[in-house]
Amino acid sequence: MTDHFFTDYLYPMIFATFSTLHTKPTPALVSNGRVYPLPFADMRTVIESGAQESASLASKASFGMDEVKFHAPLHPTTLRDAYAFEQHVKTANQNRGRDVPEEWYKFPIFYYTNPNSIFGPGDEIHYPHYTQALDFELEIAVIIGKGGRDIKPENAPQHIFGYTIFNDWSARDIQREEMKAGLGPAKGKDFASSLGPVIVTGEALADRSVNRPGVYDLTMTAKVNGVEISRGNLKDIFWSFGEIIARASDTCDLLAGDVIGSGTVGTGCLLELTKTQGPWLNEGDVVELEIERIGILKNIIGGKK
Repeated sequence: MTDHFFTDYLYPMIFATFSTLHTKPTPALVSNGRVYPLPFADMRTVIESGAQESASLASKASFGMDEVKFHAPLHPTTLRDAYAFEQHVKTANQNRGRDVPEEWYKFPIFYYTNPNSIFGPGDEIHYPHYTQALDFELEIAVIIGKGGRDIKPENAPQHIFGYTIFNDWSARDIQREEMKAGLGPAKGKDFASSLGPVIVTGEALADRSVNRPGVYDLTMTAKVNGVEISRGNLKDIFWSFGEIIARASDTCDLLAGDVIGSGTVGTGCLLELTKTQGPWLNEGDVVELEIERIGILKNIIGGKK
């Protein structure tokens, strides 16, 4: 019923939302190639209960990976997206004929996008009728597990429930017009965001830590129609997730279930690779985003709507 997202090794404390032919979407613990249902209504209640407590309640009965369909692991409370990889920022600005604004180096930049247009692995992404320039963006996202305000960067990992793959789909022509007007992006972004296939906790990534809050040595790649066109690494991020969370929580409450994207990794979108001219994605294209230890987030481009 689904692609195999994972390598031969599976680390503990991996969470997902799945269904079978006979069950509705249900949160689960994934371990050793098996999917163990959890007695919670959805992933947000799992997050509010905590990883250790939730995992301890996993069903003894389980499903094989080939028996289930994975969905977006959660529907966020809010969805923010940062702009934190310097290579991407430099290249995108060079392609527009300008330097990186000096303000970018002062503090992490982020924007709010739509938490109600969430897609998961295997879902079809319909081409918005108003664009001729559909693009993918290869990102990693953190899921807030413990709410807070005025969080210090070094304390941010205590507020992270886990990590997932994030595809921040973009209508580049519309985004460009909106931002020329001094606001946005809005309709250039709000039609679709993909998350999944699973949420991996920081404990499962500890051996890949690079001693920056919320940052790990994880290879990130993107394929279109089976051809790799992008390769980067989370460790190259300029603003750590600790710094991003500190900025987002400055005089503002973060809540369990909030999701914050990293921004696009260097080379991680067609805008960057093709000097803003395309070619862009077409109906029928298959986009696969892969991050070590998390898996593959695969979507197909559908017709215009």
